[in-house]
Amino acid sequence: MVVPTYNEADNIEWIIKRLRSAQPEIDVMVVDDNSPDGTGKLVETLAADDPQIQVVHRTEKAGLGAAYRNGFRVALDQGYDVIGEMDADGSHQPEQLHLLLDALGAGADLVIGSRWVPGGSIVNWPRSREFLSRGGNIYVRILLGLKVKDATAGFRLFRRQTLEAIDIDTVTSTGYVFQTDMAYRTAQQGLRITEVPIEFVERERGDSKMSKNVATESLKLITRWGISERRAQLRRRLVGHRHA
Repeated sequence: MVVPTYNEADNIEWIIKRLRSAQPEIDVMVVDDNSPDGTGKLVETLAADDPQIQVVHRTEKAGLGAAYRNGFRVALDQGYDVIGEMDADGSHQPEQLHLLLDALGAGADLVIGSRWVPGGSIVNWPRSREFLSRGGNIYVRILLGLKVKDATAGFRLFRRQTLEAIDIDTVTSTGYVFQTDMAYRTAQQGLRITEVPIEFVERERGDSKMSKNVATESLKLITRWGISERRAQLRRRLVGHRHA
């Protein structure tokens, strides 16, 4: 499991212990963006006592997507066949990871722990945050034609072949839009995406990295992709009409 961090010293040991307890066979890779609060050094201490924990140190805070891309590349190079992602703040509960593993075992190429499928739920979110997330996902489905209820979710499992098929090294999105980008690329490859319901719990400690500015920037990029997709569809139809 790849876990990106920036100033998560209050949460990281707690979430790693929960993850190692819930799924003892799973290795943990923390990708730390040079946290001023010493998160990376704390994980080094944990890794010294547990060979299934490692930390990748980055030199600067360069965005969620960049951290995940770095972690995925390292995991691929190390030979992992299944690579997951989750937040460090407890919003993704390790005790529910078995639901994602079961879906992967049933043949999915990408499994998403979803808040917005039947059975999914959120805890301690204000209505404004829920509206933003639900609305954003509806916008994604309409604009990109992506048949995923929670394209912005960050609790996921990928098969190695999926990351290779979408060519992770060509992904340039850096912020939260990275999640939508990865789901969209997976769908474009004709691969199987499965969503499983999870209970998403708002963080209790530390500061959220999400803001209205981040959300707005994500929507701008999605709009750009959607316009490009519609243009491509129109060109394909015109070509088909000419050859009819």
